[in-house]
Amino acid sequence: MPSSNDNIQIALIGAGGMGQGDAHLATSIPGVKLIAASDCYDGRLQHMKEVYSPDTFTTRDYREILARPGIDAVIVATPDHWHRHISVDALNAGKHVYCEKPMVHAIEEGKSIIDAQAKSGKVFQVGSQYRSSLTYLKARELFQSNVIGELNSVEAWLDRNTAIGAWEYSIPLDANIQTCDWSQFQGSASKHPWDPKRFFRWRNYRDYGTGVAGDLFVHLLTGLHTVTGSVGPNRVYATGGLRFWKDGRDVPDVMLATLDYPKRDEHPAFNVLLRVNFKSSLPEESFGVKFIGSEGVMTTGYRGIKIERTPRPDEFDYTIESLPDATQQQLRTEWQQKHGSAALDLKPDSTQTYDTAGQNAQLEHHRNFYRSIRDGSPLIEDATFGLRAAGPALLTNESYFNKKIVFWDAEAMTQVHGADA
Repeated sequence: MPSSNDNIQIALIGAGGMGQGDAHLATSIPGVKLIAASDCYDGRLQHMKEVYSPDTFTTRDYREILARPGIDAVIVATPDHWHRHISVDALNAGKHVYCEKPMVHAIEEGKSIIDAQAKSGKVFQVGSQYRSSLTYLKARELFQSNVIGELNSVEAWLDRNTAIGAWEYSIPLDANIQTCDWSQFQGSASKHPWDPKRFFRWRNYRDYGTGVAGDLFVHLLTGLHTVTGSVGPNRVYATGGLRFWKDGRDVPDVMLATLDYPKRDEHPAFNVLLRVNFKSSLPEESFGVKFIGSEGVMTTGYRGIKIERTPRPDEFDYTIESLPDATQQQLRTEWQQKHGSAALDLKPDSTQTYDTAGQNAQLEHHRNFYRSIRDGSPLIEDATFGLRAAGPALLTNESYFNKKIVFWDAEAMTQVHGADA
């Protein structure tokens, strides 16, 4: 429940671009108030006071945030290698947690968050906003209506073609060992001499980030799992390379991955192709998820959904008109019973679109989090869903760097090794 003043009082841990964006969205919701912030760079703490209030409590040490009794919830928007540690500490301290994706830096960290969430009874939501996207909720409805028939494959891509899209973030002019807590930032990661690039462009380095996999593949898999209801693949293979941004980073800027989703219950087996390219000929970011079925194709993107229907093998042709009227009606009735009423809404070789561009999915994701804190509303992305999106995404890194096929038990949320694969 909120504090006695009836506001949900929050703190931001990790006040970079994503974190401050999260804080802005959260505080745009009535009854949510930011009162504290933690970051390893003094300039960001100063800016939090400028934006919110000179009285905003700020600290380099997130543990001081967790020790404050007036804080109901925290947003964890640190580099990936801190997600698990801070989230578990926050849950154990009795705080609700909104943790940016990917939920974990390494797959084996996931179970500790699931356990901490269960033990604490607090709300824990992963910040992968496509789970709240009207596009994917509508696509799920259409998919469940069998409008594209039986799914056989998915193609998904998220290409970012700018320096900022490729994580070349700005480095402040006053960045030095006095204004930046380099020791606190590194935490349990491998130790390096002070390096402002590692500090401010941390996504480029495996010590702190998860590269393309954790930043972008997680988004694509979140949308995919939301639409299909799948829990994950059982086989993953990835390739790619460092093609353009040869700036000292140790993660690829082009990555392709194939994932095999096995048959489970009512879900047929299907294959997935994921792609990210950080420097292509396209002038702007390109994003989409294409669901390819036996009777049509559904493509989701920033602006909405497009369904292109293909004729079924048993579709009526012109010869039906040579039959008696009663026979024609009987055939149509039997066909409708077999395929469902949704199939009648689309004619062969037709296209139908749904406009979902007006929604701010990230804001809706935050609204869901705070509704759940206030009144126990169902949570849309808990730790289990978060790990089932992050796990196979992070396995693409293992496949890429070790040049091998890797295997995943989606039900148990564990990697499968050796003879068990």
